[in-house]
Amino acid sequence: MHRFTIALLASLFLSACSSKQTSPGIEVAQPDDSSVLWYRQPAKEWIEALPLGNGRFGAMVFGDPNRERLQLNDDSLWPAEDGWDNPDGTPEDLAKVRQLIIEGENVKADALFVEKFLTKSVTKSHQTMGDLLIDFGSNEYSNYTRSLDLRTALFESSYKLENSSIRQQVFTSNPDDGIFMQYTAEGEEGISAVITMTRPEDEGHATAISFVEDNTLVMQGEVTQYGGQFKGKATPVLHGVKFDTRVKLRHEGGKVIYHDASIELKGVKKATFYIVSATSFYHEAYSEHNQKHLTEVSARSFDDLLSAHVEDYQSLYNRMQLNIANPSQNLPTDERLQAVIDGGVDIGLEELLFNYGRYLLISSSRPGANPANLQGIWNKDIVAPWNNDYHLNINLQMNYWPTNVTNLDELNSPLFDFIDKLVENGKQGAMENFGCRGSFIPHATDLWAPTFLRSNQAYWGGSMGGGGWLMQHYWQHYLFTQDKHFLKERAFPAIQEVAKFYSDWLTVDPRDGSLVSAPSSSPENSYINAKGDHAALVMGSAKDQQVIHEVFTNYLKGAKILGVENEWTEKIAGQITQLRPGIRLGSDGRILEWDQEYEEPEPGHRHMSNLYAFHPGNQITNQRTPDLVAAAKKTMDYRMEHGGGHTGWSRAWLINLQARFLEGNLAHENILALLRKSMASNMFDLHPPFQIDGNFGLTAGIAEMLIQSHEDQLIRILPALPESWPSGQVKGLKARGNITVDIEWQDGKASSLVLLSPVSQHVQVMVNGETKEVILEAGESLEVL
Repeated sequence: MHRFTIALLASLFLSACSSKQTSPGIEVAQPDDSSVLWYRQPAKEWIEALPLGNGRFGAMVFGDPNRERLQLNDDSLWPAEDGWDNPDGTPEDLAKVRQLIIEGENVKADALFVEKFLTKSVTKSHQTMGDLLIDFGSNEYSNYTRSLDLRTALFESSYKLENSSIRQQVFTSNPDDGIFMQYTAEGEEGISAVITMTRPEDEGHATAISFVEDNTLVMQGEVTQYGGQFKGKATPVLHGVKFDTRVKLRHEGGKVIYHDASIELKGVKKATFYIVSATSFYHEAYSEHNQKHLTEVSARSFDDLLSAHVEDYQSLYNRMQLNIANPSQNLPTDERLQAVIDGGVDIGLEELLFNYGRYLLISSSRPGANPANLQGIWNKDIVAPWNNDYHLNINLQMNYWPTNVTNLDELNSPLFDFIDKLVENGKQGAMENFGCRGSFIPHATDLWAPTFLRSNQAYWGGSMGGGGWLMQHYWQHYLFTQDKHFLKERAFPAIQEVAKFYSDWLTVDPRDGSLVSAPSSSPENSYINAKGDHAALVMGSAKDQQVIHEVFTNYLKGAKILGVENEWTEKIAGQITQLRPGIRLGSDGRILEWDQEYEEPEPGHRHMSNLYAFHPGNQITNQRTPDLVAAAKKTMDYRMEHGGGHTGWSRAWLINLQARFLEGNLAHENILALLRKSMASNMFDLHPPFQIDGNFGLTAGIAEMLIQSHEDQLIRILPALPESWPSGQVKGLKARGNITVDIEWQDGKASSLVLLSPVSQHVQVMVNGETKEVILEAGESLEVL
């Protein structure tokens, strides 16, 4: 791409985000409704700041003309592993828990399971790196705008002082692994400021030091957790990942003064900031690595770094494009959101949210980094909500729902690297605690991939399906990419270890002789048994049975594709026929959530785990099991009638479910509900508090409304198109089979459909109510319509 084109994109909507003119007769282009977040005021709170990231390293940028703050983040900043080990439970304890459940002593079973198999409360959190602060003093400013362009991943702010105009640009580069910022002043005053770096204390203990050396501002520190808890006891963690963060400046005009722990600007016309960081998680000699890296990148110009960044970023972001909105009035993002909260509809804002999900995934999950956690990579705290860890009972999985369908296959790489660690680590606990071969993966974990069960409640901690759910992502990645090498070398070995665990884990339910998961819970939910007691554990919840059936099915399919026959394929082929179905209907026609009908203390619970087989699974489909689809619909409707979907991520799951039900208008109603009830002004999803899974789930849900390919050799085109999107265009979506799909539609019907496959294959396409038999030739675009 020519540098002039990149520069034009990068400055598309600077200070003229309103219709102001920068000089007589020259009007700056207006921001794109669906590609730009912009505001007329700086961020005052963290949740108003705008996120930048390169997959590993990032910042929340406030754009404050008086005291600018870049809250810095690195995905590896965790307290040390510190030898925390598995609980004390044994296979003999497991047998006792199972017997108590069989005897109807569910409360006692819950208590024994908590005592023997859960590590109780755990406090060990992902943490902030700290803050880069730029103190300009108290300025009177006007004509302020700040923005984030999703097309270029560039933050900008601009404002006027009494005698000058200031422009700020910030981006985070993956190819050059740093944050780069430039301030430019036009006018008499120039830029005067004091620059420092700081990090919050950990319960009164200093966690970093800042100093200037070689004309570079340096902050060095080590992550600790003085308030750490493990097994319900105070367990301070006094060491952890170490980091080295450096800021170097180049300037034009004025002067720069270096103090002991700060850098001062006086009357500078242009200031370019080179911000780099390295940690001991990624580099043994992390400080030396960081110094060398800073020397290399600081020798390059801001424009050169920006050009490389935009080229890299757009190689991912430009793979697909959605257009469902007509241009609307030019309003800041927060005002547009408020208008929707007040009852309006803004299709452009919905399109913006779809694009924002792709932007956030590119910014928080790149090959070689860690997977996106509960907040992606963005976290201001020493003790974050839920430790800002990895929850495996939907949250981590939802983060990656949009990856393949939005044509970002390689962004799954951090997820698979992390799961491989879990699979290896889970072998010890599987055998020691449960007497099972294979690998056990719990419902929550952290950077070090421990596999012990945590929590002091059985309804939250007694979750056995997390590992199986993660295996779905390996299998789906194979279906989307058709990468047989990936299946053989990465997916199948992992699936086999988890399948082996479930194979040994299953036990016979004496009530009907079927094989069940026991003890078994429905994530974070409970029931009321015949004694009137609230309990969590049963013999085979719907979720666990559905997950195990899926793992076994995909394991046997993978074995057949790869020509694998062994003791496990033989054993599992026999077990799958004895597995109690995870899809059973109650007396009212709903899918049972537990092993039998119980009174529900929270009928509008945020998790809809008994619908796993419908979404994200595919055991229930419109193509094969329409009667069960109706039962699933009744199950979801009941949840909704009782207040379901009240968290951001739960609402996002509802959008995906409703898309699978082919209910476009209902899915759209819940997009509006997500905007109205669970969205911050910077468009971060709110649980509350902030949880990024709802952003990713929303993007996946919109894609699911436009294309579905989870059924047998069938691609549905515009399966859940709402009336509010009568015309539009989408390019670059992916269907399973590695098929790229471009669609245009008018008046609610597809008017153009183009498919492209790298290999020759035969598929069915359902479009405009008609099923077409389509033969695709390798590398040739086919105009179906």
